Amino acid sequence: MSTDYVDAVVDVTRLRVALARLARRLRRHELAGLTPTQLAALSTIGKAGPIRLGDLAAVEGIAPSTLTRLVTALEDSGYVRRCADPSDARASTLTITPQGQDALERIRTESTLMLTASLQLLTPQQRDALAAALPVLEQLAEAAPGRLSGLPLLALRWVL
Repeated sequence: MSTDYVDAVVDVTRLRVALARLARRLRRHELAGLTPTQLAALSTIGKAGPIRLGDLAAVEGIAPSTLTRLVTALEDSGYVRRCADPSDARASTLTITPQGQDALERIRTESTLMLTASLQLLTPQQRDALAAALPVLEQLAEAAPGRLSGLPLLALRWVL
């Protein structure tokens, strides 16, 4: 599929700018002393349960040297605990601590409240259009690069 076709159906630049601005607004809160990368890693650790360091690096798409600094910062903050991997004594896993879980919940609550307040500024028709776009936006958010071949691009045209 050519990019000309995509550009004709979806104003990709407007979509990118709108998503970036919204993401920035959602991050404009007290992040419990975490960078956005640390917050993403903490969230992954919280969702995945005990996770090996290499698996975390792969999921987050970060280099091992960056991962070491990131994990050290999360450990120093008391948000994660490094444990020996019971299946491989040479490896270790990361688990979220109660303090880390509390920080995630606080940040999620704050983001949800901010987004809820913003949605109140929309008309009912705009909220309906946004609700209709959610499945497509979720598919975009979850898709690996280059794996969007089945995405119904025409649906974007009508709901965005």
